[in-house]
Amino acid sequence: MIKLFKVKEKQRELAENANGKPPIKKQSAGELRLHKDISELNLPKTCSISFPNGKDDLMNFEVTIRPDDGYYMGGTFVFSFSISSIYPHEAPKVKCKTKVYHPNIDLEGNVCLNILREDWKPVLNINTIIYGLYHLFTEPNHEDPLNHEAAAVLSDNPSMFESNVRRAMSGGYVGQTSFQRCM
Repeated sequence: MIKLFKVKEKQRELAENANGKPPIKKQSAGELRLHKDISELNLPKTCSISFPNGKDDLMNFEVTIRPDDGYYMGGTFVFSFSISSIYPHEAPKVKCKTKVYHPNIDLEGNVCLNILREDWKPVLNINTIIYGLYHLFTEPNHEDPLNHEAAAVLSDNPSMFESNVRRAMSGGYVGQTSFQRCM
C-alpha cells in the first residue's frame, strides 16, 4: 500500500517536470499558519513589516516600530523575527536590531516580553507580538528588566531616564555605552 502512494507521487512529479513546471514545494504547518497570520495583520500606523529576503521567505522578516507616544516617541526600532517550522507551537525568536536604552531590551537585542517566553500559547499570533513590542515602548516595565541599570533609573529617577533615552536615540553615550542615532 505504501509503495502505491510513492509510485503515485513519483508519477505526479514526473508529469509536472514534463510540463516544464518546477516541483511544488510543500508548506509546513508553521508556514501555513504564518501566511494566515500575516494576511490578517492589523498593524497600528506606527508599525510596518518587511521581508528582506523576499516574499518567498515568510519565516524571516522584520518589523519596524515608530512610537508616537512616551519616552521613545520619534524613534525607529527594527526587530527581526525568525519563525520555526513548528510555529505556532513554539514562539517566534525576536531580536531588536536597533541598539536601544530600554529596561526590557538588553544591549544585545534580546527582548523581555512574557508572550515570547513563558506565556506563549499557540492561539497567540504575530499581530499580538507586534502590539506587545509596541507596548514596551509606550509603557516600559522596570519590574521585569533585562537591562537592570535602565530599569533602576526608570524606577528611581524618571526624568533622568527620559534624558538618557533622548541621548541614546540621538546617537550619544549613556555611561560608557554608545548608541547609533535612531530618530
